[in-house]
Amino acid sequence: MARIELVDLAHAYKPNPSAPTDYALRPMSMSWQDGGAYALLGPSGCGKTTLLNIISGLVKPSHGKVLFDGKDVTQLPTEARNIAQVFQFPVIYDTMTVHDNLAFPLRNRGWKEAEVKKRVQQVAQMLELSSDLKMRASGLSVDAKQKISLGRGLVRPDVAAVLFDEPLTVIDPHLKWLLRRKLKEIHHELKLSLIYVTHDQVEALTFADQVVVMTQGEVVQTGSAQALFEAPEHTFVGYFIGNPGMNLLECTVEDGQARVAGQLLALSEAARAALCGAQGKITLGVRPEFVECASAGQAGDDTLAATVLAVRNMGTHYLAEFQLGGATVAAKLRAIAAVAGDGVRLRFARERTLYYLNDKRVA
Repeated sequence: MARIELVDLAHAYKPNPSAPTDYALRPMSMSWQDGGAYALLGPSGCGKTTLLNIISGLVKPSHGKVLFDGKDVTQLPTEARNIAQVFQFPVIYDTMTVHDNLAFPLRNRGWKEAEVKKRVQQVAQMLELSSDLKMRASGLSVDAKQKISLGRGLVRPDVAAVLFDEPLTVIDPHLKWLLRRKLKEIHHELKLSLIYVTHDQVEALTFADQVVVMTQGEVVQTGSAQALFEAPEHTFVGYFIGNPGMNLLECTVEDGQARVAGQLLALSEAARAALCGAQGKITLGVRPEFVECASAGQAGDDTLAATVLAVRNMGTHYLAEFQLGGATVAAKLRAIAAVAGDGVRLRFARERTLYYLNDKRVA
């Protein structure tokens, strides 16, 4: 296991990059602790796999360095970095048994057969493959084959890190949930350094201790699931995390108040201080969980008039959509009495309402 540091790292597939859009990975520096569980989260094409392949040595970065425990490994080939990588589709030997597939990385490193058997049985038990150890991999389902591939990545206890590149894509949805939980248990038991690439926020937030959110080749925030939900540092994080994502409304600031869709909304003291004299695009952000609905007669400086578009019963809550000027505002409500009419007032919990200047959080 190793502490991984990325120092002034950037990568462009085209020569002589001159603009930010020329980079597949924009300049970044960060460090990941030994034994931590991390996820790289973002939409397709944001640079997640490029970053993972730079760490593994499959791609050499255009700029910057990769350090393992303080040692510069930027120019070292993959086999010299002592990492394990699990890919989107199973990478196994079909002609071998499950046991031999799991044992292969250990035998390659000269482990004694008794130690190989013990370690293989330990990992097989964790992944619920014990009953299949004597079977040939060719006769197993795709789900089982990917579990073998996961096991091959986890079987070596001395690796610097185990890298997962969307490993659950081919897995049945129910089994996917079980495997996510199982990987979390394995991480706590084996104390391996794990880095997990995914575009699925549920996978990232349930698996990782720290999630690295990326968009357009840039890391916009690193934090825990709670931090990403409650205090997104960038409008993209607010939009991408959550179901539905954060409501983002353009606004202006006038005399210590926010003007949203032609209506004035009281600002907190912190927001007034942060936005006073600000130049650029100002955006109000509030999650649907923190939007309340009042009747049209309950006006106040902390409410905005809106009209009801739709209300859906989601079982545990009602998901309502409102028209506010040219924008749609989503709200998760416990009751629907207040939205019976067309005209309502929306109240944004002041301590939960965030403001962004040019997409970056200021208050």
